Amino acid sequence: MKQFGSSIRAKIPGRQLVTLSLLSVVMALTLIGCATMSAAVREASSQITGKVAYSSSPPMVGTLKYAPAMFGSPFDPTPVPTATPSPTATSAPAIGAPLPAPTAVVAYPPVDFEAARAKAQAQGKDLAFVEIGFHRGLRGNASGWGDYIRQLNDAGIPIFVKSVDNAGPLFEVQQLMKQNEQVGRTVPHVLVYRATGPRYEDMFHNLALSPEQAAAINWQVNRDAAPKELDKNYYWLETLNEPSRYGRDGNLHIERLARFSLAVAKLAVAEGYKYAALSFEVGVPEVGGWPDYKPGANLPNDWEDPAMLEFLRYAGAHRDQVAIALHEYSLTTDGAAVGYPYLIGRFQALFDTVDRHGIPRPTVLITEWGWEYGAVPEPEKALEDIAWASRLYAAYPQVLGAAIWYLGGPWCCNIDNQTQRLIEPLTGYAKSHYFIIDPGIGRIDPSLFAGSFSTQQGLTLNNLPTPFPRPQIPTP
Repeated sequence: MKQFGSSIRAKIPGRQLVTLSLLSVVMALTLIGCATMSAAVREASSQITGKVAYSSSPPMVGTLKYAPAMFGSPFDPTPVPTATPSPTATSAPAIGAPLPAPTAVVAYPPVDFEAARAKAQAQGKDLAFVEIGFHRGLRGNASGWGDYIRQLNDAGIPIFVKSVDNAGPLFEVQQLMKQNEQVGRTVPHVLVYRATGPRYEDMFHNLALSPEQAAAINWQVNRDAAPKELDKNYYWLETLNEPSRYGRDGNLHIERLARFSLAVAKLAVAEGYKYAALSFEVGVPEVGGWPDYKPGANLPNDWEDPAMLEFLRYAGAHRDQVAIALHEYSLTTDGAAVGYPYLIGRFQALFDTVDRHGIPRPTVLITEWGWEYGAVPEPEKALEDIAWASRLYAAYPQVLGAAIWYLGGPWCCNIDNQTQRLIEPLTGYAKSHYFIIDPGIGRIDPSLFAGSFSTQQGLTLNNLPTPFPRPQIPTP
């Protein structure tokens, strides 16, 4: 992970909020395979000041099988009015008032999700699942994986899995999808694959090549290296990882990145593949001071670069084959909501931008999600954070899911062993929880999801979390 956007320095909204301060620090990561935080991220983390709101839990919907939320996790929206953005010419649906936050539903499994969806739709609502899954890799401790995917598939719950350099976990889920189809059943599992190593990415950074030339080479190399057992109709292919805002020459390269992504996307679509573009690291790109826009502040919003808007228009018009891949971490095990919405929840700035430009919201894949590069909270605390994040993502059907870092290895701090402890509780959580949502598009209001636990956070120079990972092929 290379950089936070300096826009993270904005204040988290709310009058009754508790101030937290993240001190600036430049950190070098000595672990093999880890990249350093960028200057923008370090600057941003030093400037997060603001408040996190807490309140009582929102209403739960249930039946005679109603049960309290697993681990007693609260879900507590704290709406705060936000300014209406200036209207623009639009080809996308008109944006109205913010939609209500999803309502969490808890029931003893087995849950008849199809009946629950039909009931919700009869009332003008819809159903959303828990769509937080796991990030796989080579080796690592993934004990319980087979039981996890079988239980979710049998229950009709979408599985979200990202894997690097290891097609096995994706192939297993792909086979479940094909078996489902043979009996006339569909469960929309989401699979993402990426090959790691310089040969798959360095052409993008080669400034002797135009963005379009680099894209052609990048696409050919990554397509040809994709595991043959994977069917292109079932998985998304990433061809880049955490490209940062700045090139290796130190210059801003958002325009180059946008042109490159558009060119790769067109090649992928023409060949019938599904392409996951960008793969921005946590806190990137810059988002123009969002959500507190300040006229005349001249804060850059990289999503509004003309070339990026052109790419987003294409992505919005090809949502079944082009997705925006993003990485979202809280950078601390103190809680997923720390730094929200500038770290986890930052995807909302993308949706706010396309809404203002009349572009349909693109498909989004959170292909890395979690806390620190080498640490996961204890399962009970982790499930509280997952519950909060699940409700956030459920509000946006365009977000197909998030992959918890990391069930691969070898990696720092035995994170695979830490993450493996979440497989069983997450299985139970996903089978017993879902969300009732309001369909349609409403104005983005990040305050609806501000906070899920009442602990004051205070990161200091001594406990500032370390930066984030770039999966590598392990050294034998």
